[in-house]
Amino acid sequence: MTLGVRWLPEFDWEMSQTRRCLERVPDDRFDWKPHLKCMSLGRLATFLAMLPSWFRITLAQDSLDLTVGPQDALPPRVSRETVLDQFDRNAAAGREALARVSDERLQMPWTLRSASRELFTRPRHAVLRGAVLNHLIHHRAQLALYLRLLELPVPAIYGPSADEPEMDRWLGPGGHS
Repeated sequence: MTLGVRWLPEFDWEMSQTRRCLERVPDDRFDWKPHLKCMSLGRLATFLAMLPSWFRITLAQDSLDLTVGPQDALPPRVSRETVLDQFDRNAAAGREALARVSDERLQMPWTLRSASRELFTRPRHAVLRGAVLNHLIHHRAQLALYLRLLELPVPAIYGPSADEPEMDRWLGPGGHS
């Protein structure tokens, strides 16, 4: 079994939890920001919808130039339904790429650039874990905070939340009730 296939249960869990957070983003609050230095709720939601595409990009390409940007980026003023549609497409494509990747390909280097400046080069497996999955988890936590500040229900993710205190909801892959 390849490392990509072994990661699928974790991938599925993290994508399902991210989708649960995105489902709670209200259409009428996309411009809201908790602080001037923060992304708007809509920008954060569209960024989270785009992030799973980095699984496919990291596995298909040898590098990514941030100044070019993803071709499927959404404008910041869209609906929750549009965000969820893009998230679902990107998560499905990322899952398929992860399920098909060889361990050899995961060991190969991948580079992130900003124009001619190299930001880093790492093995693909390290990019997928750190720059993609952990990055998605970080921004999902940011979204959960936005939901709390807007007094919207925050889903249980790794443990109960004040809005979803039931223990059996958050046991995750292979959990027991």
